Amino acid sequence: MLNEQEAKKLLDKILSYAKADEVSVTITGSRVGNIRYARNTVSTNGETDNLSFAVTSVYGKRSGTATGNEFDDAALERTVRRSEEIAQLAPESPEFMTALPPQHYQQGMNYSENTGRIDPVFRVDAALASIQECVKNKATAAGYLEDTTSFKAIGNNKGLFGYNKETSGEFTVTARTADEKGSGYGVSYFTDAAKLDTKGATEVAVKKALAWKDPKELKPERMTVVLEPQAAYDLLSLLVNAMDARSADEGRSYFGKRGGGNRIGSQLFQDKVTIFSDPFNAENPSSPFFADGRPQQKVTWVENGVLKALPYSRYWAAQKGVDAVPPPEGFIMQGSGQSLDDLIKATDKGVLVTRFYYIRLVDPQTLVFTGLTRDGTFSIENGEIKNGIKNFRFNESPAAMLANLEAVGKPVRIQNSMVPPMRIRDFNFTSLSDAV
Repeated sequence: MLNEQEAKKLLDKILSYAKADEVSVTITGSRVGNIRYARNTVSTNGETDNLSFAVTSVYGKRSGTATGNEFDDAALERTVRRSEEIAQLAPESPEFMTALPPQHYQQGMNYSENTGRIDPVFRVDAALASIQECVKNKATAAGYLEDTTSFKAIGNNKGLFGYNKETSGEFTVTARTADEKGSGYGVSYFTDAAKLDTKGATEVAVKKALAWKDPKELKPERMTVVLEPQAAYDLLSLLVNAMDARSADEGRSYFGKRGGGNRIGSQLFQDKVTIFSDPFNAENPSSPFFADGRPQQKVTWVENGVLKALPYSRYWAAQKGVDAVPPPEGFIMQGSGQSLDDLIKATDKGVLVTRFYYIRLVDPQTLVFTGLTRDGTFSIENGEIKNGIKNFRFNESPAAMLANLEAVGKPVRIQNSMVPPMRIRDFNFTSLSDAV
């Protein structure tokens, strides 16, 4: 890990060896720790450190990139020379964009000292709290905790420089009943390790596993579903990742119009749907700059169901004469004050889904995906959980899902995003799965 001054000094040294017309440098460093356990027994507990850099040299419209992880003077210069050799051999890029001049970046908010201080003892204690909860309930835990402390420094020979230090972590656990016929899932994602709750996440997983005994069969058809935040994220993230102005303008995505152009300004979803990104949101912070040096700002992508913006590459923005808005690192879907239990109580008949997995794209233009439910699927009747049911395969589009949205709850942190639980009508289940 390098602080800002150390990173700037190293970056300037690398630039001092350069002879190309343009030179850009990225330096990244990270410390990643993890602990893994299965059958209530820890199997691995490790930590890795990495420091590396990448140099991109440009001659005219030809560019070449070389990477290195040795930092003596000879190795630095050798890597710069290699990038220059590659650039001179490369063909000209018809979409070449010159490097950015100096930019203004706000101070990032995505670093926590609590996470930066995590050590092996902390990870063991976190795993123990989860394992003990399973042992107490005669269940078996399989879990994984990973924490990351990292930095990125970017710069070029035009004077641009940016530095950001960040932390993140994720904990996932699957609990199985003693007879291995019931399965449940729990998660905890964090920037600040003070918000990590392995015991609470495991309690949720155990409760689901015990309740999922002897699952019943329901006929697969279009049904009302209540999606827990993890399940909602599993599909919603696919829609957000598909947002791109060029693919829309060229007719290659759901966000494109027939005959060309995109659907910005069109009502695509229910008016309850508002999706935005904000790198300075306290609950979901992210880097203040994109990989190519563009500053990240708060952007509303969907407002009251209307598509308001799409990410643009610098090249495509120049072609269209618009601002080059970078893609988000994470997203936030606006919700309400309702809890997951509130959504369930307001459901006469439906299915509760904990999460989806093995998701695969079927059609990029309609955003139809197929996949399976897993680790806690339950029937809902008269506002109450009735019993566990066998898992389903689905064929559904997150775009259609948001068009059929009936209610949303309070957003919670999932991965690098904030997602609410949702109630959706006419969700398309196509077949049963016997898998636990």
